[in-house]
Amino acid sequence: MLTSIDSTLSALAAHGYIAERGLATSIYLSLRMGKPLFLEGEAGVGKTEIAKVLAALLDTELIRMQCYEGLDAAAALYEWNYAAQLLHLRLMEASGANAAAMQRALFSREFLLARPLL
Repeated sequence: MLTSIDSTLSALAAHGYIAERGLATSIYLSLRMGKPLFLEGEAGVGKTEIAKVLAALLDTELIRMQCYEGLDAAAALYEWNYAAQLLHLRLMEASGANAAAMQRALFSREFLLARPLL
């Protein structure tokens, strides 16, 4: 479908997005090389809109993650449910569970909180 920069421009236009050649080139090369595409700019310049159009064009799910200063990989990927882990730990200690069993249980998917990219 996106076999060239010109076909990328045409496909974007067919989905209602008029792109400059430089953006179409970046998109084409990103897809062709299997590399991520990083877009930055002021609010309202079309970053989210191009993501929506590309998701529709490529028939894939759009995962929107709002970035801000201080956001790190741990918060974007996953987080541990610390309160639930602590409660479970206390219950396991009271029941006499061994250390290895406690560690396996505490760091299982049961206590993992999914974040936007997980």
